[in-house]
Amino acid sequence: MAGNSQRRGARRTTGSKKGAVVGSGGQRRRGLEGRGPTPPADQRKGHPAARRAAAAKNAARKPARARGESPELLVGRNPVVEALRAQIPTTALYVAVGLEPDDRVAEAVQRAADRGVPVLEVGRSELDRMTGGVLHQGIGLQVPPYRYAALEDVLARAIEAPSAALLVALDGVTDPRNLGAVVRSAAAFGAQGVIVPERRSTPMTATAWRTSAGAAARLPVARVTNLVRALRSAKQAGLFVVGLDADGEVALDDLEAAVDPLVVVVGSEGRGLSRLVGETCDLRVSIPMTGDTESLNAGVAAAVTLAEIARRRRISR
Repeated sequence: MAGNSQRRGARRTTGSKKGAVVGSGGQRRRGLEGRGPTPPADQRKGHPAARRAAAAKNAARKPARARGESPELLVGRNPVVEALRAQIPTTALYVAVGLEPDDRVAEAVQRAADRGVPVLEVGRSELDRMTGGVLHQGIGLQVPPYRYAALEDVLARAIEAPSAALLVALDGVTDPRNLGAVVRSAAAFGAQGVIVPERRSTPMTATAWRTSAGAAARLPVARVTNLVRALRSAKQAGLFVVGLDADGEVALDDLEAAVDPLVVVVGSEGRGLSRLVGETCDLRVSIPMTGDTESLNAGVAAAVTLAEIARRRRISR
């Protein structure tokens, strides 16, 4: 019953009281000592700077092939011949042992020999392994990684050109054939360079090289980590940034700024310009079209725009 201290188990034995009795065991002193100096932002777990540092570290660990920095093997008789005709840089031509030659194979071997490119015979099983099982028709061309130019060098080249500066930037263009077509048009209409972002954009592959019809060997292409920052750098250098947009404020045939130093930004066919890139542009321009066609692919849109800019610059002289 209550108050019966004689009941078994009711007594409190010495030292059973909860909490510290004699001292804190040094816990208070250690608590006052603190945790030392605050670590740098990139070493604090969860800090944006730490996440950026981790992302950069992971990117550096990616295989060279994932970053578009490893040699590429272009396969197929027509693609190989076209690449050699376009003077694409190459390090080796692989031909399967016992391959039945035709005009394309003979031309590929002859062009490679004329350029001093090693012609190597390999077994079909080895060529299968090298191509990952892709249909290769017994022939493959090894293309070294494309050497991108620095953005600063491309901007300097444009500013120092005798004519008004003209650069082309691509936003979200993932088809290498479109990239090659843009490089070809840019070279044809007097541009001094092309800018492409690293993310959500195709690198300069052998297919892009071939589509450029050799223009990629003459026109520098800069690959940047952040397209918005690159466009801002161009604006600081005195270039006017024009983005192609179906809902643009000005039609291409009314573009008075065509004679000024320009950066023409071309978006993807599907979604056009990304939001931040569109907001960075000084002006958005539409291409007048008739009929039911809603959009042009990036290569055609760039060619039409650059041709109009070149025309306006000629008549303004």
